[in-house]
Amino acid sequence: MIDILLFALMAGLLVAAACGPLGALVTWQRMAYYGDTLAHSALLGLALGLALQANLQYSVLFTCLFIATVLFALQWWRNIALDSLLGILSHSSLALGLVCLSFIDNQSVDLNAFLFGDLLAILSEDLVNLAIICALVLALLWRYWPALVAISAHAELAEIEGLAVKRLRLLLMLMVAATVAVAMKIVGVLLITAMLIIPASAAARVARSPEQAALLATLVGAIAVCGGLAGAWYWDTPAGPSIVLTAGCLFVLGQFAPGYRRSN
Repeated sequence: MIDILLFALMAGLLVAAACGPLGALVTWQRMAYYGDTLAHSALLGLALGLALQANLQYSVLFTCLFIATVLFALQWWRNIALDSLLGILSHSSLALGLVCLSFIDNQSVDLNAFLFGDLLAILSEDLVNLAIICALVLALLWRYWPALVAISAHAELAEIEGLAVKRLRLLLMLMVAATVAVAMKIVGVLLITAMLIIPASAAARVARSPEQAALLATLVGAIAVCGGLAGAWYWDTPAGPSIVLTAGCLFVLGQFAPGYRRSN
């Protein structure tokens, strides 16, 4: 039982570490709905994995990366509004995934675990895969953080200064896609966006710099993981929703903290 709790805690903290800075970048660029789109496409990856009898985690990962690439290509190729593209791809991929799942007999997976997460069912193999993806994402964030902050603050000015804005946005989309794919087993398809948005939104209240916002978002996510796991362990509540609920409570509490007023 201790191993189960330890694996769950380590997995949750890894996700919090990746979602903290990524969530800050996503909220700054007003891409909150982007996480939902990728989460919905994860169901399509699940259906493809079951149909092809492939590794489900890899199937979901490649599908999320593919959808992120398609979204980026459509946005720049046809110059379609981002919110429209997100809505189209989100509902289309979700519908296609559900239709594909309806044709698969004798499903050997618990769909509720993918929808709402099953943190206490994390295995050592899942933890290794999660650690690899999160380490890669954090390394890329460390390398490109100043540039990603610059395009979030003012994309046009960043492009004038010589930054490859399109490539950086594609990199951000792919990092979010990878994080969503590997975190799906922890908080579920329906809740993964909350781990990106809620901690970052709570941190934005008191953060004085982009770096501080990222660190505080990670801290809020880590506290939410510990609180959610405690609820799941002691009161047998579902782990994924408990984590999100804890994060939501932290966000509400944060609204009573003295905010940092930026000078004009």
